[in-house]
Amino acid sequence: MSHLLSVADLGRDGLDELLRLTDRFTEVSERAIPRVPALRGKTVVSLFYEDSTRTRLSFETAARRLSADVMNFGVGASSVSKGESLRDTVETIEALGADAIVVRHRSAGVPWQITRWVDAAVVNAGDGWHEHPTQAILDCYALRERRGGLSGLRIGIVGDVKHSRVARSDVFAFTSLGAEVVLVAPPTLLPPSLEGWPVTVSHDLDAVLPGLDVLYLLRIQRERMTEALLPSLREYTARYGLTRRRVERLGADALVMHPGPMNRGVEIAAEVTELPCSLVTSQVRHGVAVRMAVLYLLLGSGVSLTDG
Repeated sequence: MSHLLSVADLGRDGLDELLRLTDRFTEVSERAIPRVPALRGKTVVSLFYEDSTRTRLSFETAARRLSADVMNFGVGASSVSKGESLRDTVETIEALGADAIVVRHRSAGVPWQITRWVDAAVVNAGDGWHEHPTQAILDCYALRERRGGLSGLRIGIVGDVKHSRVARSDVFAFTSLGAEVVLVAPPTLLPPSLEGWPVTVSHDLDAVLPGLDVLYLLRIQRERMTEALLPSLREYTARYGLTRRRVERLGADALVMHPGPMNRGVEIAAEVTELPCSLVTSQVRHGVAVRMAVLYLLLGSGVSLTDG
């Protein structure tokens, strides 16, 4: 694997390999000194054209735990603000010694374009509405840890599917590992076409709740909405928000997930995140080990994971 751009590129075998490798880095993360020399001498650059907290910090923590050097490229304080092109920026970064570039951009396809300009490994940390592969891998890992695997699970992905790169990556990751996915949203928050998506669709959350093993909530992305797609947030919450009462309609072993950041009181009630069925904190925690596995696979295969 030279780059990680899409979940679809991994396939079932690639996902299984990354999940097994994540087991090893979860063990590393639980050590008193959670650091290994696997990427000593390598340089990882985080190139974020969109604001992010958990994803950027997770990648940077992962790189440091592998003993890599880390460069954080702040777009607002760079030559980009003077009009420098994306190509000039990434070629400059590579000339400074980058071995891997972790990129987030508001436009779909940018990570693919960067691979044509540089020899460094490129990791897609989210491109527009398109994909967010490491989020999907950590979601699979969190479910695998709790349920032993995804085969046979019925997972409802609820909310703003139209604008969600997480939804697209999760659909293909979950179904590749044997789960069944139902998208639950008003018609205005679904993509114009779902051709090629291995899913079913419902517009009625209350109707599907009793049959779900996992309820995966998406954030309402008000910053990406340029049309009046919802009558009001109050009406959305009434029809699709996860309240304590709706949690009680789920099966006894059902789990609740959210990729964050959450709009508490909109798509999820604040008290729900504190329930034992919530995997939200687990998702964040596993993000570091998953990203260690990704960087190791791209840059450090064959290097010892022992302390050093």
